[in-house]
Amino acid sequence: MKVAKFGGSSVANATQIRKVEAIVRDDPDRRIIVVSAPGKRHPKDTKITDLLIRCARRILDGREAEEEVESIISRYAEIASDLGLPPTLPDTFRADLEARLSVDRSNPQRFEDAVKAAGEDYCARLVAEYFNSAGLACDYVGPREAGLIVTEEYGQARVLDVSYSNLAALRRRKRRVIFPGFFGVSPDGHLVTFSRGGSDLTGAILAAAVGADVYENFTDVDGISAADPRIVKNPVLIPELTYQELRELSYGGFSVFHDEAVMPVLQAGIPINVRNTNNPSHPGTWVVVAREPAHGSIVGIACDNDFCGIYVGKYLMNREKGFGRRLFQIIEEENLVFDHAPTGVDNLTVVLRQSQLTEHTVERIKERVHSELGADTVSVEYGISLISVVGIGMRRTVGILARVAGALARAGINIEMVIQGPSELTLIIGVKSEDAHDAVRAIYNEFFPSA
Repeated sequence: MKVAKFGGSSVANATQIRKVEAIVRDDPDRRIIVVSAPGKRHPKDTKITDLLIRCARRILDGREAEEEVESIISRYAEIASDLGLPPTLPDTFRADLEARLSVDRSNPQRFEDAVKAAGEDYCARLVAEYFNSAGLACDYVGPREAGLIVTEEYGQARVLDVSYSNLAALRRRKRRVIFPGFFGVSPDGHLVTFSRGGSDLTGAILAAAVGADVYENFTDVDGISAADPRIVKNPVLIPELTYQELRELSYGGFSVFHDEAVMPVLQAGIPINVRNTNNPSHPGTWVVVAREPAHGSIVGIACDNDFCGIYVGKYLMNREKGFGRRLFQIIEEENLVFDHAPTGVDNLTVVLRQSQLTEHTVERIKERVHSELGADTVSVEYGISLISVVGIGMRRTVGILARVAGALARAGINIEMVIQGPSELTLIIGVKSEDAHDAVRAIYNEFFPSA
């Protein structure tokens, strides 16, 4: 059995949905199909999910959203018409969307999640209708019916363990299942979405629940590249990598696969196959439990922006019991999430997303660290990008950092910080954001010189 997830570009219009139908028909083992909301048809287009968010926020602001509603429904109506489906289908979507927009709005996050979950739900219903009209028997099954129960953390839902036993029943269905991605249902029955890109997570949860042999993730590229194609021209494709490597690359800024979607299939030992809807004959990239890499090799280089460093210096910090704990307690009490914390003898830097900070938050942190911890120095450095160099082939290999540093030196790029955990799976280099793309290209050319 295979669970196959198709992203927004794969269901953006009727032509793409026909490709999806052909791919599913081609392999009888593709039994559970997860779909995203329709994505962009062209670069200047707007994704359905973004239209739904805009629609919800206009209503919350007390404004009309007729234009957004019309844009959303017309997209589905166009797809349905091009697929030869009855016009009554988009009419049902309109009625449903208007009902979602008219419910209680006292909890704005709950209201917005219920609205933006409609994109995947309508797409799944439309795809199921088309498959059946084309003679490919299937059933639409939604999270409520199937029992995909999640935490009531709006926009950041986490799956609850009971979901796996509930969803296991999908394996026994005789017909194929078309399932909407991106959202689940809270224990109290409210629709709650995962973070953006969460259809990947839905597919991973279903694959783990039914014990699939493979989780196929169809997108609009032939697989996972060793670097972002927007930064490096024609980067090599990665034929195979481990779950750990994918997790690190996804966290580091790769957008091909949702970083949280690795865990359900990792725990179940199910391989992931990233494929291209527009080139289904290509083998894509395989994500596996273990592999044998070449000594000293890396699989990819990721880049993520929007970081800053809160630098704290105090003489004899290393001799003071509880200093780190009290510093991180301040970070927690200010409702901040940190990513890394490189240290020196008398200093510690907390690396976190700068989008979390306001001017008032920064001033409050500085005042508290000075007064509560007696720090000599507290400063914030903005505009840091983190370059992640990933590969299990780096383990116990002498000279990897020297090669990275040498490549950056030759490119005239200064290193702001270096972070590497004991696993030696990922080497993270902090650089100024204006140098980030040049840094990625320099490191890429060092490790993939003939590419």
